[in-house]
Amino acid sequence: MWSDNFCRKGGADGCCIRSTINKEFESNSKPQQSIMDEIKFQSINLQQAQNQIRHKTDGLSSSTLVLRRGQAFTVLMSYEGRPFDPMKEKLIFRIVLGPLFVEVPVSTFGQPSLTQWSAVLERRVPNPTGPSVLSVSLSSPASASIGVYMLQLRVETRWTVRTYLLGQFTLLCNPWCQADSVFLQAEDLRNEYVRSDFGLLFKGSPCNVVSRPWSFDQYEKGILDICMKLLQLSPQYQADMRTDLQNRSSPVYIGRVISAMVNCQDDKGVLMGKWSGDYSGGINPSQWSGSADILRTWSETQFRPVKYGQCWVFAAVMCTVMRALGIPTRVITNFNSAHDTDGNMVIEEYYNEMGEKLSISNDSIWNFHVWVESWMKRPDLGQGYDGWQVLDATPQERSAGIFRCGPAAVKAIYQQKVDAQYDVPFVYAAVNADVRTIIIKDRKILSTSTDTKRVGSLISTKRPGSMLMQDITSEYKTEKVRRGEGATGRVASKGTAVSLQLLKAPVVGENISFNVIITNNAAAPQLLKKHVNAQNKEYNRNPTGTFWEAHDDVKIGPNQTLTIKHEISFKDYMLKEVEEDSLVNLAVVIEDVKSQERVLATEEFNIRSPALTVQIQNEYVVINTQQVATVTFTNPFSTAVSGELTVACSGLLEQKVQTRITIQPRETMRMPISFTPRMAGSKMLYASLVLTNPPTVLHGFKSIDVQAA
Repeated sequence: MWSDNFCRKGGADGCCIRSTINKEFESNSKPQQSIMDEIKFQSINLQQAQNQIRHKTDGLSSSTLVLRRGQAFTVLMSYEGRPFDPMKEKLIFRIVLGPLFVEVPVSTFGQPSLTQWSAVLERRVPNPTGPSVLSVSLSSPASASIGVYMLQLRVETRWTVRTYLLGQFTLLCNPWCQADSVFLQAEDLRNEYVRSDFGLLFKGSPCNVVSRPWSFDQYEKGILDICMKLLQLSPQYQADMRTDLQNRSSPVYIGRVISAMVNCQDDKGVLMGKWSGDYSGGINPSQWSGSADILRTWSETQFRPVKYGQCWVFAAVMCTVMRALGIPTRVITNFNSAHDTDGNMVIEEYYNEMGEKLSISNDSIWNFHVWVESWMKRPDLGQGYDGWQVLDATPQERSAGIFRCGPAAVKAIYQQKVDAQYDVPFVYAAVNADVRTIIIKDRKILSTSTDTKRVGSLISTKRPGSMLMQDITSEYKTEKVRRGEGATGRVASKGTAVSLQLLKAPVVGENISFNVIITNNAAAPQLLKKHVNAQNKEYNRNPTGTFWEAHDDVKIGPNQTLTIKHEISFKDYMLKEVEEDSLVNLAVVIEDVKSQERVLATEEFNIRSPALTVQIQNEYVVINTQQVATVTFTNPFSTAVSGELTVACSGLLEQKVQTRITIQPRETMRMPISFTPRMAGSKMLYASLVLTNPPTVLHGFKSIDVQAA
């Protein structure tokens, strides 16, 4: 929070860092006198490289010095004249943020403060033959507002007052500072959730999880400045700049603002969502692979929304912005995520008697939904709710009149504390709602069943320090659902039980093989009708029309189990629009001819795309040393495929490598890529291949540990 000694500023907006003092920014008070022994400042050095290394902001690209709050930084001031005498010259820093400022006199003794702005003279270096140097340590409080500040220096003597404009600095949250509300204890977690600029997004289905590489790009040129601009364009800032800047001390407030600004529903936000399948006039969400392209496009088009995003794109961009601002953040996938529009914690799904899923209910289950968690204290909730908080930038429902969600404390979701702000009931339903399945015919209900375990069956994120998935379901739910490898979707009655069993994980270009397993639990034979139905679907809503079906009469003996194999050919399920993973809703209805009783089994699954292979020539990679990577793909299809190959990596490649390719059936493509690492640390080289026939997107990645020279 701003302290009481902040008041309104009347005057200039920011300007760039100046290495020497510009005389036009000096002002002399009256009466002006010529003082022979007066000291005159010649230059100011904000020590950008040294300060940013100490503040762990090195690599972040900005037009300003970049600092973290709650930590001291050093300013060197060169001057000419007699030695500095604190009895004759009073040095006062003015630290300006929008309409707010604080004045900080330089003390010649003491330690930097974590609770208020402070300035301490570290040392004086006299130089008889040239300029002398003063070294001053400036400190911000751990609760300072994040934003772009202007730094001024006022030098007061008995006769004169001179003001120098020193430049700007960007102040971020500090998870390394114990007094900061985003403090994170473990260094490996700080590196993963703040400093790492790549990750994995998980899609698909619980039994066939797909790892999708993403480049968060927070170190790319200009991205931090764009993230700060995002705060400045928020409705809160535009409506009341002073209050917004004061509230920016709180990561809870920042998270709510960013959650709204990543979508464009209520403001000049970054992304426009679209789930219709027609992406003309924009980019298919499946083709984005990093945040920099999206944020730069938004900035370069005068902050018009970028077309188009879906949940994983909204979440990945929000992760970029939050990490850039210094708030530890990770991307979360909730498989079988409920969107409960009426708040009754029950999702209703309707099927007809032939096994076709119907679009009747306003509720829906997304095959997966992606949001982020950010780490912060929650003083507004009392004790016990610090830690990971759910934030969701995908525009689904309004929160206090605006399309945003969170921060909702994960501990509050686990404890079913649905009165805790913000939006805990909505997230709780997303991971815990019951599913009521109803078979209808001519608007009459034939049968119903309830599944209490399907929703939120797997909640996952990237494991720190690896490219593997981490199951965090138990952090949200008291009972962790076991995910079977074999038969799924079993629904039983006294007489008949039925289940569906995928024989292997489906891959684009191959047939889908599955079994329908029917068991007669009765002591008498039965005559049954079997209706199997397959529908294409989008991940966030009910299926479209049927693309494949099979209907048969089945005779089954007493206490007998029948296994009936089916295959769906590639040409039957191939999509028209480019997608990363096709999704299928498969259902079977078994009807007892005599009793008219019906039982249903369903399975929604993804058909994963083949993967690209990325390898490097030499596993020992050194900064500023050229290396060669190879992207390999063997065409598994019976026809030639063509598309655009893109290879990129923040910190390894200055620009993306893009090329059009055509690969004959069974032919292997090997594409060498030269790169020269410009940053040490863990990096990810990733490749995507957007094919037009069949319409799909292929991905591959290689994690690389770049060594310092």
